[in-house]
Amino acid sequence: MPTHRNILELIGNTPIVELRNFDTGPCRLFVKMESQNPGGSIKDRIGLSMIEEAEESGRIAPGATLIEATAGNTGLGLALVAALKGYKLILILPDKMSQEKIFHLRAMGARVITTRSDVGRGHPDYYQDVAERLEREIPGSLWINQFENPANPEAHREGTGPEIWEQMDRDVDAVVCGVGSGGTLTGVGRFLQGVDPDIDMVLADPEGSVLADVVRTGEIQGDAGSWLVEGMGEDFVPGNADLDVASEAVVVSDRDSLNTARELLLKEGIFAGSSSGCLVKAALVYCRRQTEPKRVVTFICDSGNKYLSKMFNDYWMLDQGFMERETYGDLRDLITRRAEDGGVISVTPRDTLLNAYGRMRMYDVSQLPVLDGDRIVGIIDESDLLIAVHNREDRFEELCSEHMVDRLELVAPDTPVDELMHTFRAGRVVLVVDDDQFHGLITIADYLNYHRRKSLK
Repeated sequence: MPTHRNILELIGNTPIVELRNFDTGPCRLFVKMESQNPGGSIKDRIGLSMIEEAEESGRIAPGATLIEATAGNTGLGLALVAALKGYKLILILPDKMSQEKIFHLRAMGARVITTRSDVGRGHPDYYQDVAERLEREIPGSLWINQFENPANPEAHREGTGPEIWEQMDRDVDAVVCGVGSGGTLTGVGRFLQGVDPDIDMVLADPEGSVLADVVRTGEIQGDAGSWLVEGMGEDFVPGNADLDVASEAVVVSDRDSLNTARELLLKEGIFAGSSSGCLVKAALVYCRRQTEPKRVVTFICDSGNKYLSKMFNDYWMLDQGFMERETYGDLRDLITRRAEDGGVISVTPRDTLLNAYGRMRMYDVSQLPVLDGDRIVGIIDESDLLIAVHNREDRFEELCSEHMVDRLELVAPDTPVDELMHTFRAGRVVLVVDDDQFHGLITIADYLNYHRRKSLK
């Protein structure tokens, strides 16, 4: 293979893989592995295209400040190109974005501003409105504006679409796309339908987005809802989204999107993000509806490594109500980390305070049960550590047994939920014990999650 002058030359020409371990009805389903781009997503294509167009048109000068409103992956694509070309970059992200994306963006030198995800266009805190305002305030800056920038769909009309056509031996019946900014659907759709008007372009849309209604009826039918899938779905129709190329739309719930992405890893070894889960689920629905064989393509938009704290975290999935587990009809159902499942994060009486502190930091918890075998003998929290080591750093080497609280308020699993409030008001956590068997602890967050899940039923 030839050598390359820089990483940007590796953008595009991503492989296509057939999914063989899912029920695809009479169809064959293929995925284009956009996660193999150097920045890890399909958005590398438009990051390069939009910056190069701005250079060629003279809209930016060397060392300029670029600004973009993004769900994360466009930001990563822009950050990759900006770093190599010497541009400053400011990114505005809705606050539902994963921490992994934010850490990645900052590591690449971008300034990240998070703003509200519960407001719409026209609100001063809406991420696109923030980007537009910053462009006015910062001299010599350029708001990239992926939602209106024609270099976005052009990247897919010139690159992604022709690649699919050739890789599939010019034999494609349908392509399933999502819409974030609209570039993929528009660019790929216009190219493929230009070479074969019978190719179906199918919109995959998260439940809560308004775009499926536009494909089906020609107009927005109501207010947008909310969804957790990142980088797909909108509360408006982006200027770059030519929804006329889509012949139908499939709506996918958060639960189906996230669980399909997890299933992709187990069944196919493909580590994919939440938008890929939405696309594959929609493609499977489309394939199973068919009555004759078709060759269908969709995308693995990015890698699952950006979602390890979310959909690949069992406890996060349980908190969101997207995973099922055994229920008991008592307080054990409120415990996020159950002892019987091996989920309890704990220390022993013989562990040091330094061990306890390290465990709290590693697992992002503020208190730890102290277990002697299966029996709970105490609890230690951040305030206990603070009191112990204040002006006495040497005490980090002392044992948890010397500083734990051993006057415990234990409750049986059959205790009514409403009786937990007096424990919380006293500033303590609930310790669930049955005949000396410790089941786990219930925090205020666990209690709130329990009531939130009840409210959604």
